[in-house]
Amino acid sequence: MADLVWASMGELARLVATKAVSPVEIVNAHLDRIAALDGTLKAYITVMTDSARSAARNAEARVMAREDLGPLHGVPVGLKDLYCTKGVKTTGGSRILGDWVPTEDATVVTRLAAAGAITLGKLNMHEFAYGPEGLNVHYGTAWNPWDWAAHRICGGSSSGSGAAVAAGLCPGALGSDTGGSIRIPSALCGLTGLKPTYGRVSRAGVLPLAWSLDHVGPMCRSAVDCALMLGAMAGHDPRDPSTSALPVPDYRAALTGEVKGLRIGLLRRFFLETAGPPQRLAVEQAVKTLEGLGASVRDVSLEQMKYAAGVAAAVISVESYAYHEAWLKTRGPEYGPDVRERLLAGAFVSGADYLKGQRARRLIRDEVDQVLGDVDVLIAPTVPIAATEVGVSEVEVDGRRAPVRPSLIRYTRPFNASGHPAASVPCGFTADGLPIGIQVVGRSFDEATVLRVADAYQRVTDWHTRRPPLGA
Repeated sequence: MADLVWASMGELARLVATKAVSPVEIVNAHLDRIAALDGTLKAYITVMTDSARSAARNAEARVMAREDLGPLHGVPVGLKDLYCTKGVKTTGGSRILGDWVPTEDATVVTRLAAAGAITLGKLNMHEFAYGPEGLNVHYGTAWNPWDWAAHRICGGSSSGSGAAVAAGLCPGALGSDTGGSIRIPSALCGLTGLKPTYGRVSRAGVLPLAWSLDHVGPMCRSAVDCALMLGAMAGHDPRDPSTSALPVPDYRAALTGEVKGLRIGLLRRFFLETAGPPQRLAVEQAVKTLEGLGASVRDVSLEQMKYAAGVAAAVISVESYAYHEAWLKTRGPEYGPDVRERLLAGAFVSGADYLKGQRARRLIRDEVDQVLGDVDVLIAPTVPIAATEVGVSEVEVDGRRAPVRPSLIRYTRPFNASGHPAASVPCGFTADGLPIGIQVVGRSFDEATVLRVADAYQRVTDWHTRRPPLGA
């Protein structure tokens, strides 16, 4: 039973379909692990024990009745607690919505259920998704399972998703990404996480941080499982006018293991050159591995990255303040101090500054498109540092002091501004045993190539298969 919590989503679906294992056994194994570990990990805000067991029994009945099964039939998932769930509270990681119970599911929740997935519960997060560390003063800060002796951050804002998948409390989870909130915790927790192209996956029924920058995506232990989840979720949704009508490819079929002839652009300036030595070395070695598989590599640069911080400051500040304005005026003290401070700052950003931020986004997007006209994917570190202990605000990076918060989002937020698909893939560990991630960026709506590169790399490395110590 213990091995079930480390099986891949694809393997679990196969075991269910062949009647080798019951969905009830799978769900109970994960619920038992949650009960044993989550008192410390704080990955979940709400554990949906009764409904998960009921869904597992129904899934088992369908198997025994030889009905057609979806690609995730009987496979557990966790949902970041900003996805609306009918009849189950959705808090956004805040006391503001501490008792709110939606009357309908988010579109992606409905689609995962249609594919056969079983929701185990709602996962912890930085309040209202506004923080890259993954801190939460209301429900407790999730604990990075890679260092059981110290309380280290998981990265945010999808901190509970990172902790739960890394610790075997669910095999796959949904995160959301406005400035890196899927990729940052994936890198710090040793996961594979994908931010799809803006418009590839519906955000209907998902609490927003910033409408024009928010992305929905999977966090799993492999590129194969990310492909499974993405295939179940992607596609146009009338409830979300921003979604694309482009057809959804077969992402699993794209994972051929072949990258021979693929052209990789290595982002040194702004990215690799400012990373810490362990991150820099791990990324360079990963690139050499891809070269050994037949890919060609050359250095490329993105000069418009200098505008990424300004874009984030202008756009996220205004859009998040617009969503929270009424609550800030009537329930301000109920927010955590760090989130309230950042939300209130949006009131002082002018309309002119907001428009300049949106114009600068176009410069970034056009340049990324231009560079991707000559290469197939871009590669960079996901973050320049390893997971810090909770409360640490500065770290040393290659002999210089650097603030933690801007360091965490430095390499990820440019691709929220551009909207391109980007994945974080495990590529090594620091001397202290903390995970390192490599970021793979692709052309718009070409998640298939991003996942193909990640999968090819994972076929010849084992970083993604390693398990955290969990107090051993």
